[in-house]
Amino acid sequence: MIIVLIGYMGSGKSTIGKALATKLNCKFLDLDDYISDKENTSISNLFKKKGEIYFRKKETEYLKELVNSSQPIVLALGGGTPCYGNNMTLLTETPHVVSFYLKLSIPLLAKRLFNERDTRPLISHLEIEAELLEFIGKHLFERTQYYSKSDFTLQTDYKSEQEILEDLMSHLV
Repeated sequence: MIIVLIGYMGSGKSTIGKALATKLNCKFLDLDDYISDKENTSISNLFKKKGEIYFRKKETEYLKELVNSSQPIVLALGGGTPCYGNNMTLLTETPHVVSFYLKLSIPLLAKRLFNERDTRPLISHLEIEAELLEFIGKHLFERTQYYSKSDFTLQTDYKSEQEILEDLMSHLV
């Protein structure tokens, strides 16, 4: 089985993914890290040198590669991955893939992301929290239609890592 974690940046995909992989005794992969390794460059360099279209094509190519793997993995997607090409269709129509949308409210996302702006190029230009709230709101308005196609949606507001893991595990039994 391949467990795919979907959600906006800052929603906890990597944190929950690593903990889940440990609990299930399988490998954890972050799709962006996987792409960086395969392309031998950072995601930001890939965008700068080859553009978003190239990146999105590679993203889909590597997603297909991982989804077709015979090994069990927990895979965290980039926040935009489900929104491009046929990526969500690939996930929903592949029998051994189970997808989870880690849904965190806009105010909590903004609170979590505000101090991480420097490490997140997409939001590094936003200087006040109100701008970040508006930015996230617009993005989520566009992305929710894709995220909501996940097999399961887990509302994660004010839940501990352990509570989210238990919720997630309850859907795997």
